[in-house]
Amino acid sequence: MSDENTVQTKAPCKAFRKGMTLVELIRKFPDNKMAEVWFTAIRWPDGPECPRCGCDNVQYPTSHKTVPCRCRGKGCRRFFSVRVGTVVQDSKLGCQEWAIAVYLFSMSLKSVLSMKLHCDLGISQKSAWHLAHRICQCCDDIEAAPFAGPVEADESHFGGQAKNMQAKVRRERTTGRGAVDKTTVVGVRDRVLGKVAASVVDNTDAATLQGFVNDHAGVHAMVYTDERKSYRGLPRHETVRHSVAEYVNGQAHVNGVESFWAALKRDYLGTFHYVSPEHPDRYVCVFAGRHNRRPMDTEDMMAESVRGMVGRRLTYTELVGASS
Repeated sequence: MSDENTVQTKAPCKAFRKGMTLVELIRKFPDNKMAEVWFTAIRWPDGPECPRCGCDNVQYPTSHKTVPCRCRGKGCRRFFSVRVGTVVQDSKLGCQEWAIAVYLFSMSLKSVLSMKLHCDLGISQKSAWHLAHRICQCCDDIEAAPFAGPVEADESHFGGQAKNMQAKVRRERTTGRGAVDKTTVVGVRDRVLGKVAASVVDNTDAATLQGFVNDHAGVHAMVYTDERKSYRGLPRHETVRHSVAEYVNGQAHVNGVESFWAALKRDYLGTFHYVSPEHPDRYVCVFAGRHNRRPMDTEDMMAESVRGMVGRRLTYTELVGASS
């Protein structure tokens, strides 16, 4: 078995994809200037636009040493770069470091530790942790349109075992269902597309689970679940009875979404070992986004992450505030 933090330059089981080796990566992004040109071409394929007023009457390049664009729009006329209005804004890291980090996140099968980014990029662990969470912000690419189906729906729990906790912590965090100190995640998987949508939920009552399924499954989609009572009442719904060791009943099974849970738990346990209660939704979203992008070529996967940077911010104060 390969090391948990090894970056895979070729995704197994996806041989039709066009990968990118580390040598190719270095040649593509030899310095910050070339990386910035790449970011600019992806964000503005038809030429720069002002991120503040949307005007496409832009002076590019300018004589400014660090800010290559200036809006010519009346009432604006401000300088800007490709970083403005994205998670990269105000970052002290160069575009080359950002491009390499996006590559690592795109190609790693089980995510990337901040300590690995710290070592690979030569930056502090604090900066690497902030960088990792900002890239996670860009990977929530759940389909806007509901899945046409057939759809599998299921929920799973992530977290430590009660027997390993201190008695006080065990008493404080008991949920009543045996899921002590566990994060509950609900997910749906489209069997045709192979794509998933997943999110952290506070409870597993009918309103929560059925609401999530209805948000992500088309009106006419057949939905397959286990026999959990919370799913009863869904239209076009069939179940499989895990309680009596029934795992397939005709077309009824949830093996596909359970395979996703298995991979996600490998990510959770094999890479991070522990995820604080303030951040699990971001980790779930980045893993789901990586799962959905697996058929894409490496550079296309990276480009999708860059497009996802636009309109999103995550300052360090916001990040540590969520952890406090």
